[in-house]
Amino acid sequence: MLAGQGNSFGMVIMKLKPWDERTSKEDQVQAVIGQVYARTADIKDATVFAIAPGMIPGYGMGNALDLNVQDKQGGDINTFFQTTQQYLGALNQRPEIAMAYSTFDVRYPQWTVEVDASKCKRAGITPNQVLATLSGYYGGQYVSNFNRFSKVYKVMIQADPKFRMDEASLDNAFVRMASGEMAPLSQFVTLTRSYGAESLSRFNMFNSIAVNAMPAEGYSTGDAIRAVHEAAEVALPKGYGYDFGGITREESQQGGTTLVIFGICILMIYLILSALYESFIIPFAVIFAIPVGLMGSFLFAKIMGLENNIYLQTGLIMLIGLLAKTAILLTEYAAERRKAGMGLIASAVSAAKARLHPILMTALTMIFGLLPLMVATGVWVNGNRLLGTGAVGGMVIGTLALLFIVPALFVTFQWIQERFRPAQAMPTHDWQIEEEKKISEEEIKKSHTTPRSPKGDGE
Repeated sequence: MLAGQGNSFGMVIMKLKPWDERTSKEDQVQAVIGQVYARTADIKDATVFAIAPGMIPGYGMGNALDLNVQDKQGGDINTFFQTTQQYLGALNQRPEIAMAYSTFDVRYPQWTVEVDASKCKRAGITPNQVLATLSGYYGGQYVSNFNRFSKVYKVMIQADPKFRMDEASLDNAFVRMASGEMAPLSQFVTLTRSYGAESLSRFNMFNSIAVNAMPAEGYSTGDAIRAVHEAAEVALPKGYGYDFGGITREESQQGGTTLVIFGICILMIYLILSALYESFIIPFAVIFAIPVGLMGSFLFAKIMGLENNIYLQTGLIMLIGLLAKTAILLTEYAAERRKAGMGLIASAVSAAKARLHPILMTALTMIFGLLPLMVATGVWVNGNRLLGTGAVGGMVIGTLALLFIVPALFVTFQWIQERFRPAQAMPTHDWQIEEEKKISEEEIKKSHTTPRSPKGDGE
């Protein structure tokens, strides 16, 4: 299944029970794989590998990295095998790789078949005829079809197993010579015991050996791919290389676009905020505050022993929107108060106090709503836990951090802004009118309760 097929390969498909019958950690997929290794450790005559099926059918056989080590100089297969084993040893030393393995081996017992071309020529036949006869008797051969019961059946020829058990059976397998007489194959064929590979394969026109690498717990496939690159630079000599296959090939080709996409998104956000604040400096108070909140996601994922994969990154996108909303509200309120004439620090503190209640309510709603995902079980447990853990960790740390960091960043960048363009007064806002009205009402109330002067001078 992983590196060819043959008499020396076998496969067992284990079907797990439904999720409601596997509620404990000992019944999870990785725990079952560990039990398979433990129960087959005493089998010395075979190499046993247990893998979980791939999440996307058609993109590799398991959830491990799919790569092919290549011999680009076309050398000896034994040297190629030894080089691959050294590379596997280097991969297994990496903390990002839980296990790297290959089912390819050059130590399978075989027969080397040599055809005497001179004897074939004297008999009036070709070596191809001898080999075709040998293949038909021992390996099987498709020769014809026949129709029966409205169906088409294939006709395969092959000698009975008891007539192809050893090399002496060649005396009883015959090939027709040019004269029409039959001659045993043993007259033209010499067998020699040898060891070699069960099958040989090519990848991108080069001799290749299929290798699978399992990422370690707490490391993503991106970390494992980076470990594969670094190990190849050290362990693979000149003339050898590697290439990815399956879903790993797609991931490695698209890995460089992530930074480009995030960079474009940040640029668009910056331009939109610049138009909102009518400033090219104030938006940095929002942009620089977001990474501080994202630290909470990676911190919680590290504590929970989770990896940074597509599920966690999906939660980060949602988290960026929520944290940016909080930072934008604080910055906008502080900017309005600053333009209304309040002091630089006082406007930032006032904005934080005014938006404290709605920010906490939004954050707590998000946190309590995603808590069930953090402790999810059953189907999609990995995706739910990663999504919930990243979002909850980011909201907890990010909300607390933004309440202190955003005002400080606003004060810093607003001061820089005013160094180039002094703040201008803006029209009175509703909150100013309400505050002035409240102050006026308090003054009127005080004037009604003020006692008269004892001198009666008409105050």
